[in-house]
Amino acid sequence: MNATSRRDFIKSLGLLSVSYGLGATALSSCNSKPTSTETKDSTLTNTAMATPLFFKISLAEWSLHKTLFDKKLDHLDFPVKAKNDFGISAVEYVNQFFKDKAKDQAYLNELKKRCDDNDVTSVLIMIDGEGAMGDLNAKKRTEAAENHYKWVEAAKFLGCHSIRVNCYGEGSSEEVAKAGAEGLRKLSEFAQPHNINIIVENHGGDSSNGVWLTNVIKSVGLPNCGTLPDFGNFCIKRENDKCVEEYDRYKGVAEMMPYAKGVSAKTHEFDAQGNCIETDYSKMLSIVKAAGYTNFIGIEYEGETLSEEDGIKATKALLEKAGAIA
Repeated sequence: MNATSRRDFIKSLGLLSVSYGLGATALSSCNSKPTSTETKDSTLTNTAMATPLFFKISLAEWSLHKTLFDKKLDHLDFPVKAKNDFGISAVEYVNQFFKDKAKDQAYLNELKKRCDDNDVTSVLIMIDGEGAMGDLNAKKRTEAAENHYKWVEAAKFLGCHSIRVNCYGEGSSEEVAKAGAEGLRKLSEFAQPHNINIIVENHGGDSSNGVWLTNVIKSVGLPNCGTLPDFGNFCIKRENDKCVEEYDRYKGVAEMMPYAKGVSAKTHEFDAQGNCIETDYSKMLSIVKAAGYTNFIGIEYEGETLSEEDGIKATKALLEKAGAIA
């Protein structure tokens, strides 16, 4: 998600971690271009597109966040837009756009009906603003886990396989890891009988350290608790709204893939050949494929140069091109 928009949203709820700036503050971490030795996308050819992909493509709702916030698109219309405008039949929701509807059965019925009528699959719901899963205060941590229960139930009703949560808190890396594992375990235990996965994205701070995050998931020790590797959110430390320490994105994704139940294809800017400037998609998709992953990869465009619609189309074309030869 766009760093400024997400930060403003979470700040308004009073949930932003001062120490780590997790969740909201490190979402636009891809600023450096890959080296010439890493860049392979330019070698891709159109003929490769005829090769079947090893994964399925979904569309993350955040790709259209400007349009949604400007009220030019209603959340209920998102699944049909994904299908009709982009040829994508699977969607990933963001709870910000139907924040007060988790328990509104009539609303959920309508959303599900629109998906069913248009043969659109609901993949997951990305959850923000429900509390810090790694809060060192046990009472607040329990409240955060319980705040997510309604989203587990909504996800189950809509046919999703997962909800994406954030693992952050204020304290040392070790303290937040221990607390985060406890919060995630409580939520995962609730989600198990609903057949819903609880997945954690690299979302800034400690969570963008692949080793830290995977160790937390290991500590939870439940099969329905996993990761959502995002190709771009690897800023570990920010100062004055600038990333001053970034984790290697390829290393991070490789570390998270054994626990991945979803993958987020982040893009910002493209070169003249349609390649993502900040991420080598051939290299990244090879890592995903090597892990044996064959499920959905969600498009999450956050760039400024292209419009949201053009950015989605460019990301889809790149996934098809790079994925065919990965």
